[in-house]
Amino acid sequence: MSESLTEKQEAVLKFIEEFQMAYGKSPTLREMREHFGVSSDNSILKHLKALEEKGHIQKDDTPRGIQLLSSIREKLDMAVESVKLPVLGFVPAGGPVMTDEYINGYMTVGEELAKNSSDFFLLNVTGNSMIDAGIFEGDLVVVNGKKEPKDGDIVVALVDNGNTLKRFIKKSGKVYLKAENKDYKDIYPEDELLVQGVVTALIRQY
Repeated sequence: MSESLTEKQEAVLKFIEEFQMAYGKSPTLREMREHFGVSSDNSILKHLKALEEKGHIQKDDTPRGIQLLSSIREKLDMAVESVKLPVLGFVPAGGPVMTDEYINGYMTVGEELAKNSSDFFLLNVTGNSMIDAGIFEGDLVVVNGKKEPKDGDIVVALVDNGNTLKRFIKKSGKVYLKAENKDYKDIYPEDELLVQGVVTALIRQY
């Protein structure tokens, strides 16, 4: 049985719940400091330790440090006609690994963007190599990890151990990746080119 909470502990727990429900991930210490108007991590850490000891939260080794609350997981899973997808910062060499180590958070999207959570994931775009295709740094792309790439598709690929987002081109029996920015060179694999998913949609948050 968990112990009762102080007024401050209740406030911290409520903020964590509301943040997780809105963003699909836990707030950072900085975000909690700013919300409560305190200048030091110590007071926040004291409340988090108490919440953990009383069984209200569970800590983990991710940068945000707090696992999704079970109540929030259930609410996110119950979203009607929507799919909850993991947001990745990059795709590991072995493919999209769905562990907290690689997941930056979750976002719920409509079924028109993703039919299920097993084939699709979201990727944070970094760099400006695809701006002429309308894809900018900070955008999120919806990626189908099971779809076979066709000539002209925009793909997430592992090229000679480097992760990149480019247009997939087949020409004269050879495959290369085309940048959509004249300031970037096309990529011709020296050793290996492994397509990790095909981009199927773009999400831009203002």
